[in-house]
Amino acid sequence: MVIRRLVHGETGPTGGPAMTDLLGECLAWTATTATVRTAAGEVVEIAVGDIVSGKPVPPRPSVRHRVSVADAEAHTLALSTDLETEALGAWRLRSERSSAGRLRRRLNSCLAVGDPGVPLAEAAAAVARFYDDRERPTYLHVELDGDHERTLRSQGWLVDRSGDAEFQLASIARVRRTLRAPDHPVAVSATGGQVTVTVGDDRGPVAEGAAALDGDWLGIHGLMVDPEHRRRGLALTVMAALLEWGAEQGATTAWLHVEVTNGPALALYDRLGFTTHHVMRYLVPATATP
Repeated sequence: MVIRRLVHGETGPTGGPAMTDLLGECLAWTATTATVRTAAGEVVEIAVGDIVSGKPVPPRPSVRHRVSVADAEAHTLALSTDLETEALGAWRLRSERSSAGRLRRRLNSCLAVGDPGVPLAEAAAAVARFYDDRERPTYLHVELDGDHERTLRSQGWLVDRSGDAEFQLASIARVRRTLRAPDHPVAVSATGGQVTVTVGDDRGPVAEGAAALDGDWLGIHGLMVDPEHRRRGLALTVMAALLEWGAEQGATTAWLHVEVTNGPALALYDRLGFTTHHVMRYLVPATATP
């Protein structure tokens, strides 16, 4: 809330009593005193008799949530060390030069956020040519319910059936406070800004995850637990080890993509303190099978 209060011993610009505003979280209100914690963490007590007015205001988003969708999604480029990228205005074409196994769409799609610098239909055609030349399926990665999605769908692009994904982020320090120290042996393999954490038994890996460092942002991906070993805290063990490594490298913010239909993962990340920044969707050409 914001509270306007009198400043004793000072005169205002019109000759009357001076007043000042205080913005913060109201912690307590009694018959004589209001207690407010400012954004800087200072706790201030104000005599109720000095309060001229007050009103509730929406909480200010965290610094992490004030980054743009384009800037947040740009951190995906750090997930691969073998990535070909090409700019199309503010759009970013992405293609892994070598892709063993399952194609990772977020690294093999065009991040279509912002102005491509040409009409949208022309930009979409250029994207299709880019992926045709590389013999890859064409995907446009757009913000859910954004202007680009509405326009492209009116031009015949279809929603891919793979589902939408939330971009979630959290303070690494806060998440680590909620996690116990790893209670299973882990193997950590790091090269440059990439790290992989594995938990195994005598038969091989039973849980694993990876992360990539980009500045002070740590992207979590590939978190997996063998179905026979679930509900044993292995996902938390892997997450704790990944965040410990990230914190040692100076990372302060963790981010990840999670499909909106993945209830167990959403519950896990919510419990750890992750919150949704935005939601992304894949579009495919009308000639493709969505």
